[in-house]
Order: sequence, then structure tokens, then C-alpha cells
Amino acid sequence: MSAGEHLSRMVDMDTSKLDQLRIERTPEAEPSGIQWWWVLVAVALVSAGVCAWWWYGQSAIPQVRTAPVRQVSTQVASTVLNASGYVTARRQATVSSEMTGKVTEVLIEEGMTVEEGQILARLDDANIRAAYNLAEAQRVAATSTLAETAALLDEARANLARTQNLVARELASAAELDRARAAADSLAARYAGKQADIVVAEKNLEVWAEQLRDTIIRAPFTGVVVAKNAQPGEMISPVSAGGGFTRTGIGTLVDMSSLEIEIDVNEAYINRVSAGQKVVATLDAYPDWQIPCTVIAIIPTADRQRATVEVRVGFDQLDPRILPDMGVKVAFQDGVETQGDRQRLIIPATALRRQDGLDVVFVVTDNRLERRAVAVSEQRDGEVQLESGLIAGERVVVSGPDSLIDGARVKETQ
Repeated sequence: MSAGEHLSRMVDMDTSKLDQLRIERTPEAEPSGIQWWWVLVAVALVSAGVCAWWWYGQSAIPQVRTAPVRQVSTQVASTVLNASGYVTARRQATVSSEMTGKVTEVLIEEGMTVEEGQILARLDDANIRAAYNLAEAQRVAATSTLAETAALLDEARANLARTQNLVARELASAAELDRARAAADSLAARYAGKQADIVVAEKNLEVWAEQLRDTIIRAPFTGVVVAKNAQPGEMISPVSAGGGFTRTGIGTLVDMSSLEIEIDVNEAYINRVSAGQKVVATLDAYPDWQIPCTVIAIIPTADRQRATVEVRVGFDQLDPRILPDMGVKVAFQDGVETQGDRQRLIIPATALRRQDGLDVVFVVTDNRLERRAVAVSEQRDGEVQLESGLIAGERVVVSGPDSLIDGARVKETQ
């Protein structure tokens, strides 16, 4: 074998060995339709999750109703005199009966509002009703005897007419005529007496009927019961009697529409007060509430012991918070403007909240809440007057959930 053939043979052997070391690769399978379907499902689920997250986030934002802060101008008058007094009722009465009797029923309680003529209590009427029934029977008896007397009188008058006819014809004596005339006159007098008896019986019946009405105690005017003084079974009398065991009234009634302020002004300063003068009152129970009032009258007499003059002051507008006998401080105004027009901020009363012992409101700016502490000047007629804390034109929350916090995001509605 020649050298060239030997070399060619060796190359062929090496090539065959390399072919044995080669790794056979199978062709990759094409993606099936089922795998693409799972990919689409995954995309849809992700999209639904994003939509749900967006919708839930939008619905979780609370909605609030807002109103603008208004600015008004108020005139300020100087105070010429400060004084103190009490709220009094111009119309107040302890309701009692017009007779002494035992209480059988009480129909009132403290705080109850009653109308004029409404029944408040009843007294025992057994004895009075028996007397009334007797008077009624006497009236019936008098009426029946009157009818009998009227019949006899008609007969006597007819007999008198016949006798007069017989005498004219000389068929009867003058004595018979006198007897007939006397009988007729006697029955006429008896008939008049019976008529008077009926009148007396009717008057007597009216007396007992009035006493029956007196056993029913009614309200003399419309008002509120502030005290209940008697219970069923107790004795009541219009005057004090019975050694202190007899009540003198069923209860005390106050006409709340007649409330006013009674002030004792030192006579040295009475020249600063005049009828019709404006007054600002402040109840001790509500020191932040300024109540506009007006002087009704100055009582034209002085108290020698205390050197004071009584002044009556009326409320410009009554309020259920004003109660009789409350202490009150008043400032008499002179009506002269001392500081010009003062700018006051007005917001609805529903916007004011109480948190951490402070008066606060929530201001909405760019759909975000901001909590502000405010200084309240006056609250009346569903509105709050502020001294500071807000700016005119800002929008405050007047209706919304109680869980509002500073910085929270909200949806604003008007």
C-alpha cells in the first residue's frame, strides 16, 4: 500500500468517528391553539382586575355636599350700661279650684303643653251631683203642679162668667157672684205663685250646675306646666286651710310666649336707659349666644331700700332654650356706630362640628379636605356667624359621613 492511500484511509476513519460524536436534534414543535387561548384568558383577567381596582377606588371616595362661606356686614353699637337680671314670665298662674274638694283625677305632668280650656283635674262631685238631681226633681214637680193650677184656674174663670150671666138675668144673687170672683182671683194668684216657684227651681238648678262645673279645673290660658302640686286623694282649696294639709293649687302654668327679662338698674344710671332701646342679652347657660332684645318699659317708681328702678326687656325673637328664672346679663346699646361695619362670615349650622373640644369645619379644596378651627360669634336660625377661621367664598362641608378626616379625598356635590 502506498503512502497516499494510507493517508486517505486514516482521514476517512477520523471522519466516521466525528460523525458518531454528533448530537441529533429533533425539530421544535409549533405552538398549539390551546396555549394561545390560555394567554388570552390571562390578559382578560388582568384587565378585569385593573377595571375593578379603578371602580372600587372611585366608589370608595365619600361624597359630600358643600356650601360657600358668605360674608355680611353688621353695624356695631357701643354699650352704655351693663346689668344683670332674670327671665320672667309675664303670664304665669297657679291653677286652683273655686271650691274646696277632694281631688279625684289629675291630668297634667311637668313639661306638658296645654291649651286654653283643657281639663287639668277633676274633684269629687258626688254630693254636688246629688243636690243637682234634687233641684232637677223640684223643678219637675213645680212644673207639674203649675199645670194642675192652670186647669183649676180655667174652671174658676168659666164659673165666674156663668155666674155673671145669671146675675145679669137676675137668676143668681150677688153673693154667688162674689164667691165665683174670689175663687177665680185666688186660683190666679196661686198660678202666679207656681210660676215663681218654677223660676226659683230653675235658678237653684243653675246654681248646682255651676258647682258641678267648678269640680272640673280647666287651663285659663295656653301654656306649659312647670309644676304639679296635687295628687288624687288630696284636698284642694282656693285658700289655705286645714292646718297645711290642704293644697291651694293643682299646678303652675306658664305662658312661654310672654317671657321677658326683668332687670333692676341702679337709679344713678337709669338715665342711660330708655324705652325702645336696643339690648344684647346673654344667658348664663349659653354664654356664647347673643340675643337681640328691646327695652319694653321703665317702671315709673324706684325701690327705696335698694335704690334701683325696674326695667322690662323683651326678646326680639323667642327660642325654646329660653326658660323662666334663667340668669341673664344684658348690655344696653346707644345705637351709635363706633367701629363702622364689621365683616362677619356666615355658614350653615350643619357645617359646624365639634372635635377635640373645638369648633371645626371641613373645607374642600381640589377635592381634598382641610380641617379648620373656627371662632363662633353667634348661632341662630340655622346659621352660624364666625369671627375667624375661614375666607369668604371657600366651600365647607354641610353634609357627609361622620368619618371625615383632614387630607381625605372626597367627591364634592352642591
